[in-house]
Amino acid sequence: MKRVALQERPNWREKATEFGFNFHTMYGEPYWCEDAYYQFTLAQIEQIEDATAELHQMCLKVVERVVKSDELMAKFQIPKHCWEFVRASWRTQQPSLYSRLDLVYDGVNPPKLLENNADTPTSLYEAAFFQWLWLEDQIAAGNLPAGADQFNSMQEKLIERFAELKTQHGFSLLHFACCQDTEEDRGTVQYLQDCAQEAGLASEFLFIEEIGLGERGQFTDPKDQIISNLFKLYPWEFMFREVFSTKLEDAGVRWLEPAWKAIISNKALLPLLWEMFPHHPNLLESYFAEDNPPPMASYVIKPLFSREGANIRIIENGKEVASAEGPYGKEGMIVQEYCPMPRFNDSYTLIGSWLVNDQPCGIGLREDRALITQDLSRFYPHSIIG
Repeated sequence: MKRVALQERPNWREKATEFGFNFHTMYGEPYWCEDAYYQFTLAQIEQIEDATAELHQMCLKVVERVVKSDELMAKFQIPKHCWEFVRASWRTQQPSLYSRLDLVYDGVNPPKLLENNADTPTSLYEAAFFQWLWLEDQIAAGNLPAGADQFNSMQEKLIERFAELKTQHGFSLLHFACCQDTEEDRGTVQYLQDCAQEAGLASEFLFIEEIGLGERGQFTDPKDQIISNLFKLYPWEFMFREVFSTKLEDAGVRWLEPAWKAIISNKALLPLLWEMFPHHPNLLESYFAEDNPPPMASYVIKPLFSREGANIRIIENGKEVASAEGPYGKEGMIVQEYCPMPRFNDSYTLIGSWLVNDQPCGIGLREDRALITQDLSRFYPHSIIG
């Protein structure tokens, strides 16, 4: 695993605009970067792929255990009035679309799971589409060898999955939703909607704020159409705590992601994994903070519902070396063994490993000069050479 300096494509910003990549720069700071790329061997990619597949199956075993236990449902801070809704989504095998595992990997040691973004993962468009364009352009320009490849079948797998949802699961119309005033979320949802269209699945877009409640308890769109299938880029932990959460069970909606994803997108997943699969090579030692964990010299404190690195604290050799502010923490905390990310120059690198329909299918890399990866951390493309 190497970080290799490379000349930028002279027209990449124009190309980004052409393809609707409107958040390549955010708040005046670069988000998409291509002054370098990460180079992997095929053997390294296979190591990431194998770890991702195994970790995902382990996470599904956690769901199976949690839905059977009132105590664990409460430990995961799922409101009691939503327990049956979550359990039914698992019992009836509600289909999922995608997820992203965040891994620490240096190219040598086994990848380690930091967390599972199983409910509302972003950085999809740039990983699935725009970095593939980069690869094709750089090969065509002679800056990468003709045999260079990329671990990236994400777009192909997404289109296949939408086609399956139509033909095997009976999705005739799929609504897509995200919050207003979130350019990155809107871009992600637009990309997914394009993939659905490519698969021949009819779709409609609306903002979360526009979802209405019909006379018979169904959710409706601004055209008063009943919403039967809905992809929402909006966290379950938010939805469970809103007024209409009491209507979820009777609304008759099939959700992407399904409600059982609320279990494995929760940091409470991590102590459960460690308990069920102790000393697994792809796991970090993890405990609920309230359970008097054994002392560790270096560890990370994470809220159960933290997003984009918010409210995370890193303790190294007994001293706090990094922290991020945010609105989370009241719901409870976990403690996870600290595993430093690999450092290249002045930055630390995190790998997001993607699954579509339970199958590993690509990676995206984020870089930050800080120890905690957050929403503005830079995205870099990768290639497989050798």
